[in-house]
Amino acid sequence: MAWQKVATQGDVGDGAVIQVTVGGRQIALYRVGGEIFATDNICTHAFACLHEGYLDGHTIECPLHQGVFDIRTGEPLEGPVDEPLPIFPVRTEGDDILIDI
Repeated sequence: MAWQKVATQGDVGDGAVIQVTVGGRQIALYRVGGEIFATDNICTHAFACLHEGYLDGHTIECPLHQGVFDIRTGEPLEGPVDEPLPIFPVRTEGDDILIDI
């Protein structure tokens, strides 16, 4: 897929995470310190939506079993998760947030 607009800057507040859908795939968008990050929205351990989890700096805690991922790399940091979370490149064009899947 090519770069696709998924949100605007105003849709994601600082320290917030939202869900967007691209091509039928659920994506979590995060804003931390003015930077935007994108990961798959579904935890790799069990079917849980990460946008409902707890964002702390550059980590997201799954709301189901409290596994923790680094949103910059997708790496699992605390169990029970052990499989990396897919991440996606993000760029902004003016007010638009685009991701490449």
